[in-house]
Amino acid sequence: MSATKTIELVNLIYNYLIGMDDVCLAPFLADWPSKPFKTRIVSQRKLPVLSYLPELVLEENAKTNNIVKMLETLSEHLSWGQTYSKEDFGATFLEKYGWAELIGLRGQIKSKDIACGFLLLGPDIEYPKHSHEAEEVYVPLSSQAQWVQGNDDWILRPSGIPIYHRSGLTHGMRTGNKPLLALYLWQGGNLAQKSHIASR
Repeated sequence: MSATKTIELVNLIYNYLIGMDDVCLAPFLADWPSKPFKTRIVSQRKLPVLSYLPELVLEENAKTNNIVKMLETLSEHLSWGQTYSKEDFGATFLEKYGWAELIGLRGQIKSKDIACGFLLLGPDIEYPKHSHEAEEVYVPLSSQAQWVQGNDDWILRPSGIPIYHRSGLTHGMRTGNKPLLALYLWQGGNLAQKSHIASR
């Protein structure tokens, strides 16, 4: 995919995030790559989880939905990846899990300071508790998924509200009968680290 389309999507995401005026987003946005963006060529890669994109449940938020619609248009042209193997969570999980990095060490837009992209989970799966060195913010773009941090209870999180995870904090997600799409931001630590899976 041409860098032009990625840049258009990244600009849309930046304007969306900065419009939230959320204190937890400020350090990530301060390290947002400056223009003109430095880009790299990434190979297109599809995953089975993309088949669930049409099933997303969206709330009535035009800015959120604009990002989702643009992703749906570009999804098959992005490089979708998976951090885990069948040995970690099993084959069923891998069929319903994937991410696409837009900014970072692997994304089409280069950055050593932050990573930004999309996480997509299919219905009826649990992304078990895990942790990593990098600080993280998720912004759910679809509703009806549950999230957990540390030893807290699982709670339903609305779309469009940032969820902050400090370095080393265990966290997980699980879906019901609908998939989950979320923006993610990483900062600090190894931006390409495989997460540590909490003991089960």
